[in-house]
Amino acid sequence: MSKAHILVVDDEIEIREGLQLLLSSEGYDVDLAGTAETGLAAFERHPFDLILVDVSLPDRNGLEVLREIRQQDAAIPVILITAYGSIDMARAAFKNGALDYITKPWSNDELLAQVAQAVEGRRLREENVQLKRAFKERYNFPNIVGRSETMLALLDLVTQVAPSRSTVLITGESGTGKELIAKAIHAASTRADKPFVPVNSGSIPVDLLESQLFGHVKGAFTSAVASKKGLFEVADQGTIFLDEISTIGLETQAKLLRVIQEREFMRLGGTETIKVDVRILAACNTELTQLVRDGRFREDLYHRLNVINILLPPLRDRKEDIPALVELFLKRYSEENGKPLRRFSAGALRLLMDYSWPGNVRELENVVNRGVVLSPQEQMDVDLLPESVRTREIVKGVRLQLSEFMAPSEGGEGARPGGAPPPSLFAIMEEVERRIILDMLERTNWNQTEAAERFQIPLSTLNQKIKRLGIEIRRRGGAARHAGVPTPPDEDPAKVPAPR
Repeated sequence: MSKAHILVVDDEIEIREGLQLLLSSEGYDVDLAGTAETGLAAFERHPFDLILVDVSLPDRNGLEVLREIRQQDAAIPVILITAYGSIDMARAAFKNGALDYITKPWSNDELLAQVAQAVEGRRLREENVQLKRAFKERYNFPNIVGRSETMLALLDLVTQVAPSRSTVLITGESGTGKELIAKAIHAASTRADKPFVPVNSGSIPVDLLESQLFGHVKGAFTSAVASKKGLFEVADQGTIFLDEISTIGLETQAKLLRVIQEREFMRLGGTETIKVDVRILAACNTELTQLVRDGRFREDLYHRLNVINILLPPLRDRKEDIPALVELFLKRYSEENGKPLRRFSAGALRLLMDYSWPGNVRELENVVNRGVVLSPQEQMDVDLLPESVRTREIVKGVRLQLSEFMAPSEGGEGARPGGAPPPSLFAIMEEVERRIILDMLERTNWNQTEAAERFQIPLSTLNQKIKRLGIEIRRRGGAARHAGVPTPPDEDPAKVPAPR
């Protein structure tokens, strides 16, 4: 942390130099001025963390100097120096915006304590402003990536919901960004400058959750050696976000219902009713209506929470957002790891687009983070993608294709015609390899070089396999045909190779 910069304005040279010596010995940078004019000129030239101003200056009154400083910077702390202390002086100083005043002669220890408190207070205020700015920049709507129609409609809903006091239930699969949406709602609300308190209900043991939410009094249970505020008290005037709300037990659900209805509760083991003004946002990744039917979630609480429902789509349903998300994460983790901005190759990006993302945005973020950390160069190729991303979609498609190939030879739906014998293990393995290669060729628009790159094998090896498996690389009407695949009835058999 840089040293605090202090300006001392006093017409007595002994006072100025004495303060400079005292404050410098504590590590502060000190500038001196003997008149109001030189002091104000120094203030306009340099930023200061604290100003000490004598009330009696030869050219102007110290209170006038204070008022002029306040017009230019309402936040900078100012301490007045006076030869006598009185109630009237204190009133005048505070009325004009002084942080405090000291009287001559003073105790060095007391003066240093006042200075340290003033400097620390300014530092904390500046840090708080920066944190709020960073919070809004990170969680406000512009930083929620969404180009798809689904996400744009969702953001429109968030815009409408945010200014209200209504309870919101955010639903969606794990990893879709429910907490991010909750933070965006809070940041765009009238409570943005008040606390946002997230609670992961699923990670807190059931017997401790009630104490965490509502607090407890001393002696409420064995380890309650002192009274403690609950998170609802911490969130007063702000927003509390109850994630994984479906994991809350029925007894705690009853107390939560009372908070929503009456805006009051009692600490665990206490008798005093505590009033709070808290907006409640809740989230879950399960179907609450089924839990209601099963008797594991109160129906009245469900309706209280579900005033407004925001359903987050899974990433597989908004794949047009993937490139923008990848760009966001690449920038974030390149900066975080001190690396030049990374980028994915076209082949790697296609695989990211093809993947179904069962872990949603969180899984995508982890994949990008992993790639940035492991990449030795700026362009990241398919070899830096996890095995699941490289093979999951291909295997899924092949599994569906092979269901017909391995159908029973006699009777039943999907039986092979003519009662043909079941295929041998060698034939099954060969067919699996053939269809995996075909699937990849179709994904790469029959670009063999790119297909070999994705398989991480030499192009010559891929060409050998294509020849051995009888795969014919040619296009007809935008599609490809290969040996071993039946011809659709509406096409000319003469133009398609016969099965082997």
